[in-house]
Formats: sequence, structure tokens, C-alpha cells
Amino acid sequence: MTATHTGTEVQVHQDTTVIGLVGFAHSISHFNSLLIPSLIPWLMPAFGLSYTQVGGLMTVFFIISGSGQSLAGFAVDRIGSLWVLCFGLFAMALSATLLACATNYPTLVVVAVLAGLGICVFHPADFGLLNRRVSPARLGHAFSVHGLSGYLGFAACPVLIVGIASVAGWRIAALSDAALGGVALAFMLSCRRLLDDREAAAETKPASTAGAAAETASARGAPLAFIRSPVVWLCFCFFFFATMAVAILQVFAPVLLNNVYGLSLALAGTSLTAYMLGAAAGTVTGGFVANRAGHARVVACALGSAAAAALLVASGLPPGWAVPAILGAMGFGVGIAGPSRDLLVRQAATRGSGKAAYGRVYGFVYSGLDFGFALVPMIFGPMLDAGHYSPVLYCIAVLQILAVLTALRVGSSSQVASLRTA
Repeated sequence: MTATHTGTEVQVHQDTTVIGLVGFAHSISHFNSLLIPSLIPWLMPAFGLSYTQVGGLMTVFFIISGSGQSLAGFAVDRIGSLWVLCFGLFAMALSATLLACATNYPTLVVVAVLAGLGICVFHPADFGLLNRRVSPARLGHAFSVHGLSGYLGFAACPVLIVGIASVAGWRIAALSDAALGGVALAFMLSCRRLLDDREAAAETKPASTAGAAAETASARGAPLAFIRSPVVWLCFCFFFFATMAVAILQVFAPVLLNNVYGLSLALAGTSLTAYMLGAAAGTVTGGFVANRAGHARVVACALGSAAAAALLVASGLPPGWAVPAILGAMGFGVGIAGPSRDLLVRQAATRGSGKAAYGRVYGFVYSGLDFGFALVPMIFGPMLDAGHYSPVLYCIAVLQILAVLTALRVGSSSQVASLRTA
């Protein structure tokens, strides 16, 4: 009895440590992804940049990040999540260091490339570690902490980087970001025995020799077999639609709310903050919900409520003072869906190649995030230029409804039955 209790305590301690370390690394990745946008007010006059050139930097960043995620997933499955994660932290620190030393626009392009290479590894590496090093009973909470840490990283970067740049200059701010990445890298390396998931992958192979051989052959002999899975493509589409809905708010919320409701830019920005805080609170709640209910049903209900809130905002009927609260409720719904969404992807990842394919499936599926972000300015910028503000708000609801439909398709009974190999 005592030995069993002690073993449980050790497992809980290990799970908690892994979740904390991966969450910390994830927050650093989100923090770093906003480094260039946060420093735009200083970079534009320092280098004489136009908005087109600034937009070009972000396009390079998202293209590298989106295409690199799939490749990073293959690396995770081949050499393990830890070393891929360490590469990402190193690349981000190098990118920030180079930014601090930059003297021309081509150097800024290289900075964007390095930043994209660094960011692209995190979803496949993070989820590879969590799935292989955390007990299944605590995965819902693990995914909740992972999502929450990303929101915290987003929230912290503008405050800290802008604050440092205002006091000490933008180059010192960039060096501070590099130092933060170096600290995170040191933490990962100091805990490398705990985070090395290559042994964990070997330990979780099927019990039978035949099962193990089949899984290994599938993973090594047909590394692209997962591309043929309709469920994987549905997961990709889910992330693509859901991310576009969120990206519209993140990029255009102040302009939309100012023109539809006459809100000041300050109050419109507060509304976006309310959305982010709601999403963070929903992510924490979603960690508990994900362990107790069907994942597809949770995602559908949560995003369905978010779509209803989006339709309400798009209608222009609520008074302006109520908009921040409605966006907060929308964010809460999106946040609740997060952990269950990640567990749905885990089901898809175990189809065919099993646990050996975690990295490549997560890498491919989560690349939908980057491609969604990359397309939003191209599609909705011209709509706003033409003065179509309310239709853009309606598009947010439509995209969330499409995300709901794809989530339900992923979680349909016939497909779930075929995926239960985890």
C-alpha cells in the first residue's frame, strides 16, 4: 500500500514537472512571436520601413512557421521532442540577438526566418512530450495549462517589451527577449532526463510483439501515411477555420468595433483584452471539462456558444458598453474548447501509426494555425478597405460554425471507434 502510494506521488510529481516545463517553454514561444510586432513603433523609424515592408516580415514569419511545423513533427518522431524543443528555443534566442544587432532590412528578414524556425517546433514538440511523458488521466489538465501558458505569453510580451524599449531602447528589449529564451533553454537542458521522450515512446508500444512490429513498420515504412487519413485533414481544417475567426479579432478588432459601434480605440482594445482574459479563464475550465465529457461534444457546444456571441456582436444590436462582456463570453467559449480540441487531435494522431506519429500529426494539423493567421489580412483587409465592417464580424461567426461542423465530424462515432488505439 505504501509502495503504491509512493509510486503515485512520484508519478504526480513527474507529471506536474513536465507540464510546468512544457508550459513555460510554450509561453516563451508565444512571447517571442510578438517580439517584432511589439517593436514596430521603434523599427519603422529606425529603418525607414513602410507598412508593406513590416507586413512582409510577418508574412515571412508565418510562412516559415506554418511550413516548418510539419517538418518539425517528423524530427520529433525521429530524434525525440526534447532536442527539437531545444533547437526552437536556441533559434528564437538567436533571432532576438540578431534583431538587437540589425542595421538593415535584409537582416530583419533573416530575423523573421529564424523566429519562424524557432516557433514552428513548439506544437509538435510540446504535444509529443505531453502525450508521452504525462499520465493519460492528467492530459486534459496538461493541455489546459499548455493553452493557458500561451495566452499568458501573448499578454506579457507587449507589456514587458514595450516597457523595456520605452526606457532602455528597442535593442535592449530584443536582448532581454534573447536572455529569456536562453533561460528557458537552460531549464530544458537541466531537466533533460525527465523530458527525454524517446524512452517513453519505446515503453508505450503495444504489449504484443506483433502489435509493436506493426506500429513500428507503419511509422517507419510509411511516414506520410497519416496524410491519407480524412480525420487528420478534418483536424487541419478545424484549426484553420477556428484560427481565422480568432485572427480576425486579434488583427482587426479595434477597427471593427470602432466603425460598427463607435467605440473609442481604447475601449475597443479593452474589448480585445476581455476576449483574451475570457479565453484564458475558459482554457482553465476546459481542462476539467475535457476529462469528464466527450471531446467533440464539448468543442461543438463551446464554439457554438462563441459563434452565437459573434452573431450578436455582428448584428450591431447590443449597446456599445456591452461589447467587452460579449467578447469576453466569446473568448470563454473558445477557451473551453481548447483542451478537448487537443485531445481530439491526440485521437487522430494514434490512428494507423499510433503513438509513433504524434510529432508529425500534431505538426501538420497545427500548421493550420499559421496558414489561418497568414490568410486573414489578405482576405479581410480588402473587405475593410471597402467599408464592409459588419460582414467581417459575421464571417467570424461563420468560421466558428465551420469549426464546429468539422469537430463534430472528427468526433463522429464511426471515426472515434477507428481511432481508439491510444
